[in-house]
Amino acid sequence: MESDTTAALYKAPRTDVTQDQGKFRIHLNFPGRNHPDHADHGYGPLATVVESFMDPDTLISMHQHRNEEIISWVPAGVMRHDDRQGNELVTDADHLMVMGAGSGFWHEERTLADDPPLRMLQIFVRPHSLGLEPTIQHEPIPAPVDGEWRHLFGPAGSDAPLTVRNAVDCYDVELAAGDSVELPARKGWDTYFYVFDGAVTADGTEFGKTESGLRVGDGTTTITADVDSQLVAFVIDPDAPVTRQGTVGR
Repeated sequence: MESDTTAALYKAPRTDVTQDQGKFRIHLNFPGRNHPDHADHGYGPLATVVESFMDPDTLISMHQHRNEEIISWVPAGVMRHDDRQGNELVTDADHLMVMGAGSGFWHEERTLADDPPLRMLQIFVRPHSLGLEPTIQHEPIPAPVDGEWRHLFGPAGSDAPLTVRNAVDCYDVELAAGDSVELPARKGWDTYFYVFDGAVTADGTEFGKTESGLRVGDGTTTITADVDSQLVAFVIDPDAPVTRQGTVGR
C-alpha cells in the first residue's frame, strides 16, 4: 500500500463488531475501516485494537497464538497471564505486556474473584515475518504525566520500554478538560487514535468515548479534551512489509 500524500482525518464510530462470551466480551476496532478507500481491515502493521472486558473470576483457558504481536494495555485493574514457559505475570496500570507469538505461544488469562471488573485494550500488530521466535516482554512503564504522550512500545531501536517486530509506535495520554496536545506524528507515517475515555475535538471534529480517528498524510493535528479524557495513539508506517496469518489479527 502506498502512503496517501493528501492530509486527511477520518473518523469511525464505536465498532459494531463484537463477541459476547458471557464473562468475557470484546469489541473489535479495525483501523483500516476508518479510511473510505482502504480495502484492508487493518492499517499497515496495525491489525486490530480490541476493547476487552473480563468480569471477576473469569478464566480464558490455555490457547495458542501464532504470527502476531499481542500487546496488553491495562489502564486500571489487573489481567493475570500464565503460559507454558512457566511465566505467571500480572499486567496492570504500571506494567505493559508484549507477547510475540511467532511460531506459536500458548497462554491463558484470568481474573480472580476479588479482582475488579476489567476493561483493557489488546492490540494486535502484524509482524514483518512469519515463524519468528516466540517471545514475552513484561516491563514496568513510566508513570503518566498529565498532558504528555507516554511512549509505550515501538520497533527495535526506539526509546520505548517494549518493542514489537514491525513499524508501529504506541503512545497514551491523559488530558484534563480544556487541555490540548498535538497528535504524535512522523514524516511519511500515519496516525490512528482511539478515545478510551472521555471526549475530544481534533481539528474541529468531535470524537466521543470508543470512537477513533485516522490521520493520513504529513502535518499536525491538535487534540483538545472536551472533558477529562484518555487516549491511545499509534504512529504507523503504512508501507511496512506485513504478514497476514495471525491467529486473531491477520
